[in-house]
Amino acid sequence: MQFQRLDTVILNRDLPQHGLRRGDLGAVVEVYLPNDLEVEFVTLAGRTAALLTLPVSDVRGVSEADLPSVRSFDRKTA
Repeated sequence: MQFQRLDTVILNRDLPQHGLRRGDLGAVVEVYLPNDLEVEFVTLAGRTAALLTLPVSDVRGVSEADLPSVRSFDRKTA
């Protein structure tokens, strides 16, 4: 899939060192060709939880079957 800035993406794998879990939502803030994206993950209050450069294989696009959920973000226990 070709991603563009501001696309919403879903994390494909846990990244415990950053407190992130598979299924967390992020926003593409930059596209680095050929295969990397800078993705920002934020809390619902708008605080940046993580800003990471990830390979495209670590995320997927949103589908109409996806349902969001909420969890507490704690980098120490995630």
